[in-house]
Amino acid sequence: MSGNEILVGYDGSPDAAVALGWALDEAQRSGRPVRLAYVFEWSTVVGWLGPGVAPGFWPDETARNEVDQLVHRAAADAAAAHPGVDVTGEVLDGPAALLLQERSAEAALLVLGSRGHGGFAGLLVGSTTVTVTAHAHCPVVVVRSPAGDVPVGSPDGPVVVGVDGSEQSLVALGLAAERAAARQVRLRVLRAWSPQGAGDAGGKVDDAVAAERAVLAESLAPWRRTFPELDATVEVSAGSPASLLVEASDGAQLVAVGTRGRGGLRGMLLGSVSQQLIQHARCPVAVVRER
Repeated sequence: MSGNEILVGYDGSPDAAVALGWALDEAQRSGRPVRLAYVFEWSTVVGWLGPGVAPGFWPDETARNEVDQLVHRAAADAAAAHPGVDVTGEVLDGPAALLLQERSAEAALLVLGSRGHGGFAGLLVGSTTVTVTAHAHCPVVVVRSPAGDVPVGSPDGPVVVGVDGSEQSLVALGLAAERAAARQVRLRVLRAWSPQGAGDAGGKVDDAVAAERAVLAESLAPWRRTFPELDATVEVSAGSPASLLVEASDGAQLVAVGTRGRGGLRGMLLGSVSQQLIQHARCPVAVVRER
């Protein structure tokens, strides 16, 4: 990673607070600084979208001061609660997706809540999430808030990664291996496999599954050498990649995927598969692409 800081999309919403909490935990483990970025996004129809200020076509100086105070107070509170973590904040003006994409070029990681208000309103229901996750220059982690009494993500759970052999998925494997090693938890390397055309007689299916598992093990081998203490398993399962990864996310602390893949992960961020994972995964989702 060429950048150093962890960038957090922050707007004061509960979901942004959950994302900030995840980022601060990651910062304590990695020693990276954290930067909060609040984005003003203008609307020519309903006016400015922001916390605690009446709609208007342009915010006045009072609104700007309120947002500045919001961001810097959140940064100060976060730094006080996490001694040793360098936390700063900034306020940006313009389209959220574009600005976050630009800022991501200087970041090690971009962390977003699943939904917010202000500059991130409807973040996961339109094109913004697809744009940011597909074009950011660093990995993007989407952190969902707990649903009712059901927590999202387990601090002691494994790190899960979907691998299909594509370059993007191998980059995701590297991130997942690093996170699992740093957190001293198990790494689950998964591949969705279709038995179509493999045959069902003479052990052909078993042979095909064994061959797929061997390919996964080979992809994992460099990371086993890098992290000798890494506890990792490789799993090949029949079914759709979305169903496999969503199911595996239950009880996990992170699930990682590449932005695009082939085979079982083709179109991960182009259609319903990515939306299912981001909307329904039971833990934070890391979307990884090559810089």
